[in-house]
This record gives sequence, C-alpha cells and structure tokens, in this order.
Amino acid sequence: MEFLRHSRRRSVLSEIVYVLLNVLMAVAILIVVLVIESPLPAFSLVLLSKWRVLAVRPQHWPAHIIANSVDIIIGLSYVVFLSAATGALAAQIALTVLYIAWLLLLKPRSKRKLVVLQAGVATFVGVSALAQVSYDWWDAAVVLALWVIGCATARHVLTAYQEAHFKLLSLVWGLVMAELGWLLYHWSFGYDLRVTGNLMLSQMAVITVLLAFLAERTYASYHRRGNIAVSDILLPILLVVSSVGLLLTIFGQIQTI
Repeated sequence: MEFLRHSRRRSVLSEIVYVLLNVLMAVAILIVVLVIESPLPAFSLVLLSKWRVLAVRPQHWPAHIIANSVDIIIGLSYVVFLSAATGALAAQIALTVLYIAWLLLLKPRSKRKLVVLQAGVATFVGVSALAQVSYDWWDAAVVLALWVIGCATARHVLTAYQEAHFKLLSLVWGLVMAELGWLLYHWSFGYDLRVTGNLMLSQMAVITVLLAFLAERTYASYHRRGNIAVSDILLPILLVVSSVGLLLTIFGQIQTI
C-alpha cells in the first residue's frame, strides 16, 4: 500500500511538471516574439522543445520526426500567427491560450475521433500559416510545403484507422493537397479579422480543411462498410459544396492576401 501511495504521488507530481513545462514553453515563445520581434528564435525554441524526437539512435530519427510532424506543424504555425498578430496583444494572448489547449487537452488524446480532429486542426493552421507567409515564395516551395502538410495529416488519420496502406494513401493525399494548393495559391484571398493585426483568415485553409473533412468521411464509410455508402457522405458533400460555393461567390472579393 505504501508503494501504491508513493507511485500515485509521483504520478501527480509528474503530471503537474508536465503541465507547467508546456505552459511555460508556450508563454516563452510569446515572450520571445514580443521582445525580439523576429520569428526565427521562436522557431528554434519550438524545434528545441522536440528534443525527445532525436533522443534515440539516428536510424530512428526519420520515423520519430514523421510521427511528430503534426505537432511540429502546429508549433511552427503558432509562431507565424504570433508574428503576424504583432501589435494586437489580446490576439497573441488568445493564440497562446489556444496553443496551450492543444498541448494539454487535444494533443495527448488517442481516441480515433480526436486523432482525426488533431489532423484537421493541423491542416487548417498549417495551411493558414503557409498562406500568411508565402505570398512572395516560389510556386514550387508552396507546393512542396502543402505536400508535406497533406502527407503528415493523412498519415496521422490513416494510422488511427490502422490502414495497412497508409504510406501510399498519405502520398496520394499529399499530391492532392499540392495540386489544390498550386491552384489556390494563384487565387488566394484572406479575410481581415480586424482585431488580429496582420493575421488573416485564409480562404485556402478553409477550402482545404473542408475537402480533407470530406475525404476522411469518405474513407470512414469505406473502412466501416467495405464500400462508400451515399448515405454516409451525402451530408458532408452538401456541407462542403455549399461552404466552398459561399466562399467563392459571396466572400471571394473581401480582401486579397
């Protein structure tokens, strides 16, 4: 009994330390952006926080980096958003709270629905951050970045479904994302959020996450039934088509990135 009580105390202490370290890291990134006014040191801090990824033999580094790619995408995107919201402290604090919520509430979850949600969040924030900074990039760099985001998020979802061919399907979805990104990059709009400095809501991010949602629902139907049932995907199709149509027709001329 004494051993069990001691183990519980150690478990609670470890949990407290885990929470504090994650909160301190998110706040430290915010402070670095505010004080130095450059995203580069904050990017370095995000990457250094992933030191455990490399705390194994070098031959395991690629697998660990790929496994943590969704978290890395969100961490780097957090820095981009903080930098874009310069001058809007309230927005930067709100972004910090959201990042802490990701680290403590959503990231540790392993239920399939929450894993899918993790991938959806990574798709949205990753593409949003890319759209925020890539307006003067070469096309090839944007396409490559979108391919990486697509592959990473698809792999995250497919492994939750225990898909045997997750590597091939991840590459296919990465290609779809790259092609879609190339198209939207040449016709990219951002919606001014007014209170977030230069941070805008990317139309490209909204459209890609909607299509990713439709793709996941289609795959879920196939995984469950062995074929794609129209009844399973009809509502998602209507939601995506109506939402994309609304974005392109009504809100398509608000403000260009």
